[in-house]
Amino acid sequence: MTTLNYIAHYPEHIQTQAATLISSGRLGEYIDKNYPTKHEIQSDKALYQYINEIKNQYMRKSSSLSQVSYNSKLQVLQRALGIHTYQSRVQGSKLKAHNSITVASLFKEAPLEFLRMIVVHELAHFKEKEHNKAFYQLCCHMEPSYHQFELDTRLWLQWREL
Repeated sequence: MTTLNYIAHYPEHIQTQAATLISSGRLGEYIDKNYPTKHEIQSDKALYQYINEIKNQYMRKSSSLSQVSYNSKLQVLQRALGIHTYQSRVQGSKLKAHNSITVASLFKEAPLEFLRMIVVHELAHFKEKEHNKAFYQLCCHMEPSYHQFELDTRLWLQWREL
């Protein structure tokens, strides 16, 4: 039986359903049926515009977005799919914030919903640094289907690994 690394912390009934899809060879079919189209956001510039639109829609008053990029080494090095970095600097009498988001390059090949889930997750870190109840409430405010997209993203990653 395949080890379900990406959904190991999910309840047993979800792991059982995923294992059934994998063993019957229908996991790819499930993903293709529910997420048939891939997105066109392939460059760092397009990614910046996409993230900035979401940020301005839901988090207009938060500090500005300084840098956005895809990174091909992200998942391998840090076992992460996206990273949000934050630095505060004193410039004269003002405190300047530098927020950057890095997304794993494998999301260039993903459905838009999976990219959106990663983006929403990293944007939520602008306000909530820890993965707590307020953090997940903010994620669900920006993307009501956040939890389903997260599960399906993990299933997609598992399918890619097979």
